[in-house]
Amino acid sequence: MAVYTALSDADLAQLLAQYALGPATSCKGIAEGVENSNYLLRTGAGQFILTVFEKRVREEDLPFFMQVMARLAERGVPAPQPVATKTGALFTRAKGKPAAIVSFLDGVWPRAPDIGHCAAIGEVLARMHVALEGFALERANALSLDGWERLIAPRLAQAEYLRPGLARLIERDVAEVRAAWPSALPRGPIHADLFPDNALFLGERLTGVIDFYFACTDFLAYDLAVCLNAWCFAEKRDYDVARGGAMIAAYETIRPLSEAERAVLPTLCRGAALRFFGTRLADWGDTPEGALVKPKDPLEYADKLAFHRSAASAAAYGA
Repeated sequence: MAVYTALSDADLAQLLAQYALGPATSCKGIAEGVENSNYLLRTGAGQFILTVFEKRVREEDLPFFMQVMARLAERGVPAPQPVATKTGALFTRAKGKPAAIVSFLDGVWPRAPDIGHCAAIGEVLARMHVALEGFALERANALSLDGWERLIAPRLAQAEYLRPGLARLIERDVAEVRAAWPSALPRGPIHADLFPDNALFLGERLTGVIDFYFACTDFLAYDLAVCLNAWCFAEKRDYDVARGGAMIAAYETIRPLSEAERAVLPTLCRGAALRFFGTRLADWGDTPEGALVKPKDPLEYADKLAFHRSAASAAAYGA
């Protein structure tokens, strides 16, 4: 979450006139993340999150994102509930850009995830996958194989500058993952970006999963691979098998993995690491000056890729 688009009092009043929430009592920018402009909004009706969509988010994708969240909230998964306008729309516009208001969820994201956090994420991820079975809308994953290559290929010189010898390793990763990428695994809507700062906890109790603006239709096990990357490394290249095992075991209490999913888990994890290396590499050079956010270090995922190259089976991840 971040702030790229500043809203004046008049902008906010014009926006809220479309909702039955009453006037704002406060509206403060949230300076985390790298994708959209986010505000903590308070009105007489309660607390909400107001998002103005920037950069990679296309307006035509918003019905998918909003309906995914709505369905999860309706089925008891702790996801934000989109707030409809007076005309029933789940999003509108602010300063010429798409914008939406969703319910506020209590909790804080864990700065030092432990086994309990990882188990909770495994369980809620499977609950999301089950709750979204039969979901009618689809959205292609723009940050799958072709998307990684479009981000990485023109920036290999930058990767080499960050760490000599890295460009050659990344080129090999991309080629090997493409050659091994599966074509027939269970598919459905996935979160695709469930990092610790997109999960809210009160103690060990999960209270919310947020930021569904990379959600797409892809392999369900790829969503798990994203989470293993995001939650289960203790530091740099040090994968924590106990955390990973807890996440996978909790996931399988709700939705058991197939043998095909287990067999390809190392490839999916390596691909997920490439995806985040690519977007971080792009953000490293492209984040606008003055944004209230610091881009994340792509070398974190270069280090994780070193582990994935050595993983021979799902057992390396705790399965």
